[in-house]
Amino acid sequence: MSSSRFALFVDLENCGAKVATLNSILEKVKIRGDILLGKVYGYTDQFGDLKEILLSNTFTVVPSLRYGISQKNNADILLVIDALEVAYTNPLIDSFCIVSGDSDYTPLVGRLKSMGKFVLGISRSEVASSIFINACNEFQFLESVKSTSRVSRGKKKSAGSDETLDLAGLAKLVESIISEQADEGEMYASELKGVLLRLQPDFNEKTYGCATFGKLLQKLAQEEKVITVKSDNFNVLVSLNQEAAPSGKGENQLTQSNWQQAFAEQLKHYKDDGFERINPSILKEDIQSAYPDFQERSIGFKRFSDVLKELQKAGILQLESDDQKNLLIRML
Repeated sequence: MSSSRFALFVDLENCGAKVATLNSILEKVKIRGDILLGKVYGYTDQFGDLKEILLSNTFTVVPSLRYGISQKNNADILLVIDALEVAYTNPLIDSFCIVSGDSDYTPLVGRLKSMGKFVLGISRSEVASSIFINACNEFQFLESVKSTSRVSRGKKKSAGSDETLDLAGLAKLVESIISEQADEGEMYASELKGVLLRLQPDFNEKTYGCATFGKLLQKLAQEEKVITVKSDNFNVLVSLNQEAAPSGKGENQLTQSNWQQAFAEQLKHYKDDGFERINPSILKEDIQSAYPDFQERSIGFKRFSDVLKELQKAGILQLESDDQKNLLIRML
């Protein structure tokens, strides 16, 4: 399994410019490969809390210097120029990640793809253009990126790091890596460790009381029951445990008595992550992920839009429309 080499370009205004959000983007890209170059656009003093993460990931910062209405697209133009320059002058980079949903970037995506580059797009659902989404090789809604990261951030103090994942958090992260990266549902232990080191350069199996990475995998398999470990011609292969319930999918069912609370909790996650508005499809996808048997009829409704209208009556959310008349959910 080859590792991609990414150039990452981030429109700070589009992604919300929060530390947790940027961390989640980095995690999503690092699972796929190495980030050789990173640039953020639209930086101002109000984003000062991003300094540590930008410096530790060797980002180049393009400040926002606006003068009049005609200057509002300067950052967009600079991003396009920089991306094309990298594509033409840096043969090491074979993949691009563009964190923005603006349809203005569609010609850039087309040019990059014509040069044989892989393009991953990431954006908030409320501002993502369907034209840009369909142009990318792969597209992720930022809300989905956040929810994947959120479940893998259990913390534990250690001697080698101020903060590190506990064993349960590590198991969920390993599950996420294998789900997104593995060929035919499995990957070599050496490849898995390489991805973990990209995500956490200070990762060390001794933190978890194991002398080798293989013993740590056995510990995860026995105690967390998320993975299966087997040998293949002196190589160790890791795959997801098909008998275990997927992460985040509990046995609880939505009923007419508890469904509003479940939706309210999910909406609170979005709000805590800094999202003000989301596309309804994101909410439905996450509810179905947490409750695989969810159906509108099981809680007394014919359509998901009826569910949303009832939540609005209950004061749990507000329904709005954007300029293109697309339905959006505003968190209260």
